[in-house]
Amino acid sequence: MIQIDASQGEGGGQILRTALALSIITQQAVRLKNIRAKRSKPGLMRQHLTCVKAAQAISNAQVSGDSLGSTELSFTPNAVQAGEYAFAIGTAGSCALVLQTILWPLLFAEGASTVSIEGGTHVPMSPSFEFLEYSFLPAIQKMQVDAEFELLKHGFYPGGGGKLRASIKPWREKSALDLQERGERISQHGLCLIANLDHSVAATQLKEVQRYLNWNEEDLIHQGLRNSHGVGNALLLNVQSSQHTEIVTGYGVKSRSSGLVAQQACDEMKHYLASQAAVGEHMADQLLIPLALAGGVFTTNVISEHFKTNCNIIQAFLNVNFGIEKIDAHCFKVQTKGCII
Repeated sequence: MIQIDASQGEGGGQILRTALALSIITQQAVRLKNIRAKRSKPGLMRQHLTCVKAAQAISNAQVSGDSLGSTELSFTPNAVQAGEYAFAIGTAGSCALVLQTILWPLLFAEGASTVSIEGGTHVPMSPSFEFLEYSFLPAIQKMQVDAEFELLKHGFYPGGGGKLRASIKPWREKSALDLQERGERISQHGLCLIANLDHSVAATQLKEVQRYLNWNEEDLIHQGLRNSHGVGNALLLNVQSSQHTEIVTGYGVKSRSSGLVAQQACDEMKHYLASQAAVGEHMADQLLIPLALAGGVFTTNVISEHFKTNCNIIQAFLNVNFGIEKIDAHCFKVQTKGCII
């Protein structure tokens, strides 16, 4: 059984999600201790429990420690099973992060699967649905991943009530990733999503985008959502280049002005655009597991603590080395040969 101290590095929920995914793929039992030990509320929260339950469901795993607030978990998987699955987080916990846990194992199943997840589709500290659909999915499709994502209903924090669906087919033929350059810029736009909030929020955020990024007014879009459960706001900055689409998301929260939300998102996008890297900080995190499984290379503008921790967890399960080369102050090349599963 692989032993993991989940307080290492940035010590967040990514350690749990990566460990569960690779435990199933490699058929190695894992025991985690000190789960989310560095967080203000340590241990498993509902979102993390849903990740555990989802991983258990697709692999008929034996699990102990799967309770709210638990800081230790033992997980012993069986072979992953294709099927139709539905999971409800019960809060505004991130649907994307639950999907992240089971996507890679289900790609190793013998047949196709469909997964429905209810919870938050646009919540802080997690990928937005648009990031999944228009940035992450095209990147992994370069590696011959056959999957589709569908947004059924928006769900914001704290109300939740959102829903997404994923269709996942077996990953028969793997191709190494080659994403070293983003290519020529094709288009850019800013999309402000508003649910049950005053339209002035959108006006403020889009004006800040125009001011900070110097984007044209016709590139700025305001979308009011009528069927959302509760209130919510997300600002999505999209830059489409010939080889990659980068999406930065800012989420409206009570403790932060709408203008500041926009400014912080713009700062992240400006940092990305000022570099020659193909992918941004958050996409780099998402590409590590597929890179380890199929090999390849990409460039990113940031090597974060989150990134380094994820590398360490992956290497606990797979015989793989990540080569990281500094091209300049704002561009790093990440590569590996991948491993045989």
